[in-house]
Amino acid sequence: MIRKEIITGFLVGIIANIVGTLGYLLLFSDLSIASSLQIAQKQGHIGSILALGALLNLVAFFGFIKLKRDHRAKGVLIATFLTAIIILLLKLF
Repeated sequence: MIRKEIITGFLVGIIANIVGTLGYLLLFSDLSIASSLQIAQKQGHIGSILALGALLNLVAFFGFIKLKRDHRAKGVLIATFLTAIIILLLKLF
């Protein structure tokens, strides 16, 4: 039961990150999403865009804490750490 709650929180964290990233690109870019990502990759800004998209995880995390769904909040935190590791790897390579 606890494992299912953590997985649910993890999936919510991943989806929130994707929605946040796409929302950022739609709001602040004049180009299409694909071309914006290609330009960001060439300039080395993919990590920054992912980090801005991960801000939506804050809403999910504190929402689960307020609803007393601590295991789901733990899943969102794991998704956020995974995003941080991906950003670190993108910056190193």
